[in-house]
Amino acid sequence: MSAVFLDIATVGPDEVDVSPLRMAVPSLAVHNFTRPEDVRDRVKDAEYIFVNKVRVTREVIEAAERLRYIGLIATGTDNIDLVAAKERQVAVTNIRAYCTASLVEHTFGVLLYMARNIGRYTASVRAGNWQRASDFCMLDFPIRGLSAMTLGIVGHGNLGKGVARMAKAFGMQVLIARRVGKSATNGDGRVDVDELLARSDVISLHCPLTAETENLIGSRELALMKQDAMLINTARGGLVDSTALVAALKSGRIGAAAIDVLRQEPPADGDPLLEYNGENLIVTPHNAWGAIEDRQNAINEVAANVGAFISGETRNRVV
Repeated sequence: MSAVFLDIATVGPDEVDVSPLRMAVPSLAVHNFTRPEDVRDRVKDAEYIFVNKVRVTREVIEAAERLRYIGLIATGTDNIDLVAAKERQVAVTNIRAYCTASLVEHTFGVLLYMARNIGRYTASVRAGNWQRASDFCMLDFPIRGLSAMTLGIVGHGNLGKGVARMAKAFGMQVLIARRVGKSATNGDGRVDVDELLARSDVISLHCPLTAETENLIGSRELALMKQDAMLINTARGGLVDSTALVAALKSGRIGAAAIDVLRQEPPADGDPLLEYNGENLIVTPHNAWGAIEDRQNAINEVAANVGAFISGETRNRVV
């Protein structure tokens, strides 16, 4: 039983315990990183591949003649050629609900940071403004209460539902977007994306990147949003047109944005969002999911998936 993990560094090899996965596939070979040009050689004799972000293309799948299974250490499947896997009868599984706690905490961490203008107040204190103030407190920048806001969620899977639960705990009104391209159904309780954008004070993205959702948020969509609206993207960089978002932030078309994902990662070729230094933008390096507890959950879930596959079960099967 030949097995290879192509990019364990993406989950922190010094912090997570890989033994649950080794128990399922004892012959596991582990690599911190795998360059695109090395993927084919590393998987050519493998029956089992475990991968987070490395691309597994049709060429790779066809070259791995013994391949039976691809285990994703992620929910998104856009780095796997699913059509080629299906043609070769290679099983593909993903993991779900493994990082909900971490992502929800990140979402509300950046939301509170923006809503309460914590960055600007901290900078003001460091500049000595409080020390020179004539009153006991400073209210120079807007402070917004979450309980008075409407949160719009695009993507209502495990992550979106987790964010919705926390939003309700804060007293927020929650709107759920109807799936892109899906017709309205009486009683589904959802609204079209355009309506959600127009009504929401905060928009949080949790949908997969597909042909239908690429550039879901562009110039037209940003123009529909409230002028003080906040956009949070912890899903996929390709959901948002970075150039359009920078223009909206610069012009004050929207209030603020917190972005954890970019179209290219790492952004070796740059990105318009990295060149913008306005106080109304937070950019974090795709680590909203990265609490150590949830990274261990990821390994445990992958081990459960492959164990189920070996036993003939279909746990979390994508193909």
